[in-house]
Amino acid sequence: MNPTTNLTTLAGIDFTAPADEVARRLIGVVVLVDGIGGRIVETEAYDREDPASHAFSGPTERNMAMFGPPAHAYVYRSYGIHWCLNFVCREEGHGAGVLIRAIEPLAGLETMRARRDAQDAVQLCSGPGKLCQALDVTRAFNGRSLAQPPFLLEAAAPGLEVVAGPRIGISKAMDVPWRFGLAGSRFVSRPFK
Repeated sequence: MNPTTNLTTLAGIDFTAPADEVARRLIGVVVLVDGIGGRIVETEAYDREDPASHAFSGPTERNMAMFGPPAHAYVYRSYGIHWCLNFVCREEGHGAGVLIRAIEPLAGLETMRARRDAQDAVQLCSGPGKLCQALDVTRAFNGRSLAQPPFLLEAAAPGLEVVAGPRIGISKAMDVPWRFGLAGSRFVSRPFK
C-alpha cells in the first residue's frame, strides 16, 4: 500500500463523514474478504449520540474499535451467537459505525454455501450473522483496516436507488430511519416497507 494513499477514503466513500451518510453510500459497494463476498445491499448507521449505539455510553474493551480510526472493522458478537461486521466512520475518538446487514453474494458462492450449509443464494448473506459466517469474519478481524487484505472494497455502480427505514432488532431510537437498502433487492434481511 502506498503510504500517501488516503486511508479514510475507500471505494469513493469518505469514512470520516457521518454514519448515516456512510451507510447510504455503502449500498452497492462490493466487499470481499479473502476474495469472497458481494455487493452490499443493506446497512444500518450508529453514532455515539444515538442511544441504540454500542458507543453511546463511551469506550469499553468490547467497543474500542468503534472509537478507532475510520475505515476499520468493528466486529462484535450479537446475543453471544453471531459475529457482526461494522465499518468505523467519523473521526478517531468519536465512536460511530455502519453495520453491514446484508450482501448479494457474487464471489466464492461455493465456499459460502459450505460455510453456511445453505444452497439458496438468498439465504447466504441476508443478515449480519449469516454474512459473517459466509465470509468467515470473526473477532480476529476487529480493528483491521478496510484498506488492506483480507478486505477489498470496490466502488458502487452509479445511479443505484437507495431506500431507507427504521433499524431492526433494537429497543431504543427505533424510529430513526438509519437502515438503508438497495431498492428491490431480494438479498436484504427483511423487506423495506
